[in-house]
Amino acid sequence: MTPWKAYDESQEDDARKLEIWPLDEYNVKLLNEVHPRDYVQSTPAPHEVYDLIAIGAGAGGLVSSKQTARRGGKSAMISAHLAGGDCLNVGCVPSKALLRAMKAIREVKRSAEFGINLGGSEPTIDFSTIMKRLREKRSVISPADGHTGTTSVGTHVFQGRGRFTGRNTIEVNGVTLNFRKAVVATGGRPTIPNYPGLKDAPYTTNELLFNLEELPPRMLVLGSGVIALEMAQSFASFGSSVTVIQRSDRLFKSKFGDEEAAELLQKLLGEDGVNFLSKTTVKQVETLRDRSLDTLPLMKVTLDVDGEERDLECECLLVATGRASNVEDLGLEAAGVEYKLGKGVTINDYAQSVGNEDVYAVGDCAAGVPRLTHMSGEMAKQVVQNALFGDSWKLSDYVVPAVMYTEPEYATVGIASLDQAVSEGVEVDVYRGGLEHNDRAILESDNHGFVKVICEKGTDKILGATIVASRAGEIINEVTLAMKHGIGLGGIGRNIHAYPTTGEALMGAGLQFINSRWKRLD
Repeated sequence: MTPWKAYDESQEDDARKLEIWPLDEYNVKLLNEVHPRDYVQSTPAPHEVYDLIAIGAGAGGLVSSKQTARRGGKSAMISAHLAGGDCLNVGCVPSKALLRAMKAIREVKRSAEFGINLGGSEPTIDFSTIMKRLREKRSVISPADGHTGTTSVGTHVFQGRGRFTGRNTIEVNGVTLNFRKAVVATGGRPTIPNYPGLKDAPYTTNELLFNLEELPPRMLVLGSGVIALEMAQSFASFGSSVTVIQRSDRLFKSKFGDEEAAELLQKLLGEDGVNFLSKTTVKQVETLRDRSLDTLPLMKVTLDVDGEERDLECECLLVATGRASNVEDLGLEAAGVEYKLGKGVTINDYAQSVGNEDVYAVGDCAAGVPRLTHMSGEMAKQVVQNALFGDSWKLSDYVVPAVMYTEPEYATVGIASLDQAVSEGVEVDVYRGGLEHNDRAILESDNHGFVKVICEKGTDKILGATIVASRAGEIINEVTLAMKHGIGLGGIGRNIHAYPTTGEALMGAGLQFINSRWKRLD
């Protein structure tokens, strides 16, 4: 095989087809791990029958195929694009690298408060260094998902398009593989709304954003979900003029998110330079200048802002309006697997596909499950346990947290708001622990936020929570653990929490429940 080589002009077109550039030393290291050139298969002699074959090389495919091999089974993984999937290449990993740069910039800008004198001048932001660091850190992580690491545990790797040709057969690169069990782990992709002119415009999504080499002066973000808000806050901190376009009148409304959290996060992101246009729809996108190798594109977006027409121009139009499952061109019909375009493979509570009990689906390509990397990984473990070891793990037993890594972070689990409880017809009590009096948050000059725990009415049974705090992603795990193992909010309140920690706000919510039932000496 010919390895990828840094700055090799003869390889640049191939790298761009994979949507990874520039072809520097870090992206070369990444590509040599997750999509080696001229790679076909790791073995000249495939097994006669595999215990498990995974189509897809993201979290679901990697975990299911590697765990099968580690536990003595014969497994294969088929990778059509980039091993590591969205998470490593265009999702969790690169976005968190940008968020770390954003947080560093915020700290520098407030350094005078802590007695650090920068001479009164504003810090300069070197966007190219920010992106270089992203590529470097991603390349450091890549061996964990690369082909060499996967084959080292005994899994056979095939690089190409895998398609079912029967109920227990898959073809890849002209080779037919037989399996006892198979996993569809093909992930998802961004959905592109049908706005006039958008599909012909040089817009970007998370699949291209992390290739930027020049900071766009103006960025419009279509959507107000996790990707949209994380990147809006990041690029605003880097110096872009950022505007978020949202159809509703507040954040998280379509998913019944907590209203106080929505108002607080919009306020704090606004203070960081993010502009919001609510009750806004796109009427048309016009391309004024196309994208080239050394020039950012230019677009004009015509908007309806609460009944008023407005034109905005931008060099970066980030589309983050939702995701669709990758279920096309997999031969699912030949395997008897039921699916719905956009929604995913129809599965039962054991992650088995409807129509073929030997075929399972995990992660973003499975219908009706949270589209989160940690969900994909956990479903993959479930499949191995159920398919190969006769267990009966159920999706309905899962308690799945979700985190948006803005500053502050926004974390939820279960029934996360009063609005959601009302929509589901559940009577609840809400207990709140604020950060305004949390000693650690005060000392960090970061006491904006709260913990809200939703309990079944009249009891301390936890149904869900919303947390807004710098460490919300860490704190939510305690709530998730309690929900999973039946520990009530009173138990959390009685658990001794280290002082001073932001997590004491959760204990405070627990103490509210306990105090509401105190006996008194009258």
